[in-house]
Amino acid sequence: MKGWPQVFARRRAAFLAPSAPIWSLNTKYPSFRSFTSSTAFRAAPSVPSDLEKRIAAIPIERYRNFCIVAHVDHGKSTLSDRLLELTGTIEPGANKQVLDKLDVERERGITVKAQTCSMIYSYKGDDYLLHLVDTPGHVDFRAEVARSYASCGGALLLVDASQGIQAQTVANFYLAFAQGLSLIPVINKVDLPHADPPRALEQMHDTFELDPDSAVLVSAKTGLNVESILPAVVEQIPAPVGDPKKPLRLYLVDSWYSSYKGVVLLVRLFDGELRAGDQIVSFATGNRYTVGEVGIMYPDQTPQKVLRAGQVGYVYFNPSMRKSSEAKIGDTYSRVGFQKQVQPLPGFEEPKPMVFVAAFPVDQSEFEHLEDSINQLLLNDRSVTVQKESSQALGAGFRLGFLGTLHCSVFEDRLRQEHGTSIIITPPTVPFKVIYNDGREEIITNPAEFPDNDEARRGVAELREPYVLATLTFPEEYLGRVMELCEANRGEQKSMEYFTSSQVILKYEMPLAQLVDDFFGKLKSNTKGYATLDYEEADWRSSNIVKLQLLVNKEPVDAVSRVLHQSQVRYVGKQWVEKFKEHVDRQMFEIIIQAAVGKQIIARETIKPYRKDVLAKLHAADKTRRMKLLEKQKEGRKKLKAVGNVVIEHSAFQAFLAK
Repeated sequence: MKGWPQVFARRRAAFLAPSAPIWSLNTKYPSFRSFTSSTAFRAAPSVPSDLEKRIAAIPIERYRNFCIVAHVDHGKSTLSDRLLELTGTIEPGANKQVLDKLDVERERGITVKAQTCSMIYSYKGDDYLLHLVDTPGHVDFRAEVARSYASCGGALLLVDASQGIQAQTVANFYLAFAQGLSLIPVINKVDLPHADPPRALEQMHDTFELDPDSAVLVSAKTGLNVESILPAVVEQIPAPVGDPKKPLRLYLVDSWYSSYKGVVLLVRLFDGELRAGDQIVSFATGNRYTVGEVGIMYPDQTPQKVLRAGQVGYVYFNPSMRKSSEAKIGDTYSRVGFQKQVQPLPGFEEPKPMVFVAAFPVDQSEFEHLEDSINQLLLNDRSVTVQKESSQALGAGFRLGFLGTLHCSVFEDRLRQEHGTSIIITPPTVPFKVIYNDGREEIITNPAEFPDNDEARRGVAELREPYVLATLTFPEEYLGRVMELCEANRGEQKSMEYFTSSQVILKYEMPLAQLVDDFFGKLKSNTKGYATLDYEEADWRSSNIVKLQLLVNKEPVDAVSRVLHQSQVRYVGKQWVEKFKEHVDRQMFEIIIQAAVGKQIIARETIKPYRKDVLAKLHAADKTRRMKLLEKQKEGRKKLKAVGNVVIEHSAFQAFLAK
């Protein structure tokens, strides 16, 4: 026992010695090296790193902030990877879709959340600080694109050489043009066998009046000619405007939630400088915060001593901002005491949910888990609205509002994948506007609140539904089918253009309710996948809309009700009763399944009862004996029907509501 203090002292000294064992681990295991160098592991460096020194030496005139905008699947994320490799921000070939960080993005091959990254690029002997934003392409995530434009001075307008200009290319162009961004046309996928770059260049010239000579032809997948993009960015996109000596003025572009750091803000500095320890104040909420850390995305969070005017970076506070609702996108922040010297920047228009679904846990004991899961996802997706809801058939659940059907589908996938929740989702519905006789207006998002009884209808002056302006692009050979589909979905044609000899742009105004009812799937199947769709809100129009309900033995099933146009009720009602009949178990009495609008029955199906053979023991009995037994059975059935309840299994609703 006598030698133990000396042994302990030796071991303690070895343990506290400079980290030779860690460096040996770093050398031997690269994954450990990347962990020890990650921002989660290390504190902010006390001496400026090489990266900080290079950034500090770059004046604002050599900053370039730009984004990549394109239609879905035209190669934005792949091109982002190539640009990050070219500038040495990531290792070549090691990663794919670096900026697609969600599992659902990698699985579906789409971008859902706009992601950002800073790069340093040497051009003609000078360093340039480039800030890249990879934006989503789908119409449901238009708000992400609009926010990205606010932090950028220009954009790469990316077009697939084989598909040409598509619906979202047109929408994104006009969005960028309205913001005054400098646009660089880029033709991607020129290596494909069926690529037609001259046609894509001609479309860009005719549709957008962009100069084909300024276009860059690349293949993001193989890296062909990608090195020509960054010189074009440096020469054609203007430097951001800002003065580091003025009082701090920063713009909140986006936010996300970290369980360790609280709410992390993505900000664009217009004036001044921001350092850890600074006291800043929000113009929207008036709340004050102490800056805990500032940094840039390179491509992950990389701490810096200072952020300067013109830069885009992240910031989090100490003590942290805990409520995501405090981070109002489009808010302006300044240093405490300088509020009167700073003019706040114009904010963003908050996106309004236009598609609503009800979500219920398969097992009611999982309700709290579902609530926690939804709340966690809301921290990073504030465009979703949530209200608690209850149903006699399905129990307690939530009514969720989304920007579109893809947004809803992605949210559902994230609930299942990231949180392991088992849920039942009702078919999507859209909001309706009720105008009462006294001039009061109310927007209804839940079919249960629709005024369908006689007393409520007497006070209603008008019912309106939302319309959208849909832009469809497709080859000319499918024109007849697409027009037929749009007319069948109550569409009104507004314009038709040929932007090449074989490609058509068709514009229709149609009800949003028709659009969310798998219109996109029908459009794709009618055009062999060639058509693309984009839409924007038009207005509210007066409409003959009614509430369709499902009745089982004259009792309404609250989980299955829908507000739709009068012209659709017979078709949908017939579908409902036929499908529901397949999933309801037979009972000892007759079950009547009906679809009804108010007191009017639209469709009906009957499930016959089980029948006991009460005549089995009779052999040579007379007719009166037989009739007596049958009458007795009939009376028994009536009595059973009067007192018996139809128990509909949870699995029946799951099967009925399944897509």
